[in-house]
Amino acid sequence: MQEKLQLLKELQGLDLELINIRESRKEIEKEQALLNADLERIQSMVSSLVSEIEGLQTERRELGRALDQEQDNVEKAEGRLPSIKTQKEYVAVLKEVDTAKKLNKEIEDRILAKDSEIEVLERDREEKQQELADLMARVESRQAEISGALGGFDKTLDEKAVQRESLLQGLATQLRKRYQLLLDRRNGIAVVEARNGACLGCNMHLPPQLFNSLYTATEVLTCPHCNRLLYIENGQ
Repeated sequence: MQEKLQLLKELQGLDLELINIRESRKEIEKEQALLNADLERIQSMVSSLVSEIEGLQTERRELGRALDQEQDNVEKAEGRLPSIKTQKEYVAVLKEVDTAKKLNKEIEDRILAKDSEIEVLERDREEKQQELADLMARVESRQAEISGALGGFDKTLDEKAVQRESLLQGLATQLRKRYQLLLDRRNGIAVVEARNGACLGCNMHLPPQLFNSLYTATEVLTCPHCNRLLYIENGQ
């Protein structure tokens, strides 16, 4: 009987180790996901800035072409002035030139505004690109550590899975099923100590007769409250 209980205690201890390792692995994976999310976020910001700058540059080129066209119109109109014969036509051409020059000024102002927007966005892009480069360097270093840690966890899990299977083979089929069912239903705690008349799994008091029976039991006894498998340490 003591040999069976010892086997259950070892199995429970091993399963607690496995739970802790899996939780640690999850935390590392969570960190990895956060690092990747940060990278994607900064990369997205850089891409967005690049697209916005390209759009403004396209608009700036279009304004430049419009300015060239209007400047050409001004030069052509001014070139006609010496050959004009009538005052009325002369005034009309001057008005045309004045209108074209005003339009040119508007276009020039819009070009300056675009240049200013582009300059601000390019500074933002440079800052974000530097932030991305710094983050990539940190992530690359940390990802190597994470990869090593995950590999270590996987190796340990494989080794302990072999140990676990060996321990399970030492239990009778029915007891093995009971243990696994409790493990699944009781947050990974299937085997607990009984001490000072109480179950340390649920902290409920055990019937005195049941507690006393733990000293001489020939079968594994369970807590009537949480159904966990009970053992008692020698010397109590």
